[in-house]
Amino acid sequence: MHERWSSPGMFVLAAGGAAIGFNNFWQFPQLVAQYGGGAFLIVYLLCLLIIGLPLLMAEYMLGRSGRASPATTFRFLARRVHGSRLWSVVGAMGVLSVFLILSYLSVIAGWVIAYTLRAASGVFVGLTADGMGAQFAQLVKDPEKQLFWHTLFMTMTMVMVSRGVRHGLEALARYVMPLLLILLLVLTVYAANTDALAHAVSMLFLPDFTRLTGAGVLAAISYAFFSLGLGAGAMLMYGAYLNVEARIPRLSLYVVGIDTFTALAISLVVFSVLSAGNVELSSGPSLVFQSLPLAFDHLPFGRVFVTLFLALLVLAAWISAISFAEPVMVWLSERFSMSLRNSAFLCGVGAWAFGVVTILSFNNWAFSFKVFGIVKKMGFFDVMQVVTAQVLLPVSGILIALFAGWVLKPETTREVLHLRPSWLYPAWLWTMRLVIPALLLIVLFNLPVLFA
Repeated sequence: MHERWSSPGMFVLAAGGAAIGFNNFWQFPQLVAQYGGGAFLIVYLLCLLIIGLPLLMAEYMLGRSGRASPATTFRFLARRVHGSRLWSVVGAMGVLSVFLILSYLSVIAGWVIAYTLRAASGVFVGLTADGMGAQFAQLVKDPEKQLFWHTLFMTMTMVMVSRGVRHGLEALARYVMPLLLILLLVLTVYAANTDALAHAVSMLFLPDFTRLTGAGVLAAISYAFFSLGLGAGAMLMYGAYLNVEARIPRLSLYVVGIDTFTALAISLVVFSVLSAGNVELSSGPSLVFQSLPLAFDHLPFGRVFVTLFLALLVLAAWISAISFAEPVMVWLSERFSMSLRNSAFLCGVGAWAFGVVTILSFNNWAFSFKVFGIVKKMGFFDVMQVVTAQVLLPVSGILIALFAGWVLKPETTREVLHLRPSWLYPAWLWTMRLVIPALLLIVLFNLPVLFA
């Protein structure tokens, strides 16, 4: 693998954009509101320092050391230290995870594209809450429309990823990330001019420790893990393109900072708009596709700004999807000696096909099943979500920490990370060896409740 990021700044923009996902839009605001505002934020920031940042550094370190897809990287590094060949399974789990996530992310991103155009054309103007719900139900129950938008988004993603690092990933980081941040700034200024800004700030930052339950602490731990896309192989893949002189700790801190800043800014916008529009906070797709369009419609220039908000979400989804496609594409290139374009085409067709299964799960192929005592009703879509979010990702996170902490030689990881002051390296090492595996094990056994 010969391609490299042209500069640390390009890496930070690309990796920071990859960390901004749907959860920043429809899960983080609800968690903050539910578990005591600033109280939840304090715990979450601590979890980022204890779990998110050290594990992100480990993934970048592994990627730069292996210079290959996650599966090949683990096989190469394990062989170098005379470890078991079974460690390559960890990388394979990462590749499988991002492939499955890409498939259903594309479907949901297709919804957002459709909603962006509907918002721009004024479809949501004057609708009631029931009308908003009917609009969303109509889209989700229409396989043909979903298929069109899903195909469009997957094509956008694969065309860009097939262009390689310099002409694909960096081009997106150079032009789309600044646009994303500008849109976020515009929306934040808009929110600041509503009469609900003070209320939004208090919801976001004022701590109420009486509402911070044990479930809230578990949610903070799990969100610190999932929000950065850890355990999926995407960040490891981006680390494979880092130059030797890149300072991994500093770059990791910048990426965490971008993800945290955007989550806070988005929450401020969400709280302000919902409060000013007199609409209750919800979570998940209902927040983006029903509550926010309804609230924006009650505000001045709401049609314009709901369109900008949805466009922001499209850009975030696009950048995330490309980060998920990259490890799969590189693995296909290695495994079958394929060109970038051919591997991107094969990855796109495979993920597109699984996306079609997701679409049909909302319609003719829907079925119910019980897992971990929780009833799921959306067929194969729920199966893929359970497999990725509740099994593959947390298990991969645990194994990555153990591999970096116990299998790799400390003198090697110390040299690559180059942590200063010197006491930071032992802190990182024992966090990887003991703290992160223990905390992620606790989260793993509680994920069914958190995802119920």
